[in-house]
Amino acid sequence: MEDKIIEGLAFALPALVTGGVAYFMFSAFLERDEKEKKFEILMNKKKESLPVKLQAYERLILYCERINPAKLLTRVNPIGNDADSYAHLLIGNIEQEFEHNLVQQIYVNEDAWKALLGSKLAIINKIRSTAENSDNAKELRENLLIDYSQIESPTETAVAIIKQEVKKLI
Repeated sequence: MEDKIIEGLAFALPALVTGGVAYFMFSAFLERDEKEKKFEILMNKKKESLPVKLQAYERLILYCERINPAKLLTRVNPIGNDADSYAHLLIGNIEQEFEHNLVQQIYVNEDAWKALLGSKLAIINKIRSTAENSDNAKELRENLLIDYSQIESPTETAVAIIKQEVKKLI
């Protein structure tokens, strides 16, 4: 009886070892194949989303250029002589441009979006503070141009950050 048990184990043990090795090799193969498929899907997604992301960054740079004080003051002329109404017109223009590009935050890095928001708020605050110290629209315009000719515009900083983010993508 003992001989039959030993003989049975002699046949069963190699079969169990072979089955175990086959199981682990097959499961490793399936796992590697699944990872390759996931990687391929991820690469296709990135390939498809890259143009959309680049377009979003392009729009943010365009927004920065449009709210750059030197270009904004050239493009938006005062309607009357009142400094406060001209300031409201400039701020309204900045806000309108911002609302037009608000959805782009979905596609861009958080740092780029924060830089854009920071530049927008800095320009709006500068317009408000300069309007308080200006007697008329012409003086507001001149004071803003003088101030921004002496310091770097916040939009230039935002553009630099956005360009760094684009370089990371490409």
